[in-house]
Amino acid sequence: MTALAPANTEPDLSFFLDHTTHVLKTQMTAALAEVGLTPRMHCVLVHALEEERTQIQLAEIGDMDKTTMVVTVDALEKAGLAERRPSSTDRRARIIAVTEEGERAAARGQKVVDRVHGATLDALPDADRAAFMRALRVLAEGHLSTPVENPQPVRRARQRAK
Repeated sequence: MTALAPANTEPDLSFFLDHTTHVLKTQMTAALAEVGLTPRMHCVLVHALEEERTQIQLAEIGDMDKTTMVVTVDALEKAGLAERRPSSTDRRARIIAVTEEGERAAARGQKVVDRVHGATLDALPDADRAAFMRALRVLAEGHLSTPVENPQPVRRARQRAK
């Protein structure tokens, strides 16, 4: 006797969110590569330009672990886009300072980000765009604002072999 899988009574929200997020990330990564940046590099540059921030603060904003953050800042330094400097307010802390070339790179990157986001939203009918963004904001600021602690860490989806 074969067991029947339970029928979905609701749309598979997890699949839709995971899939569209993955595709948007791949599009963003490819587009930013055209201007010599990764999404992480762009994130660090943009947020380091906003105000004086340490690596730890920038890692939290970008949802990066310590190792990933160090590698990202090393790449920014090697490219001449940012540098580690002593903080002007706390002599024990070091901040990530964006160079003039880094400012130009952040501006180029922001144009790319805006283009990719715009193309995504342009795929929706005009009447649906504002409602879609409102709904995402409500979820991001409400019910889906804080991850639940789990004894087993949630793993990222495995990449398909090409």
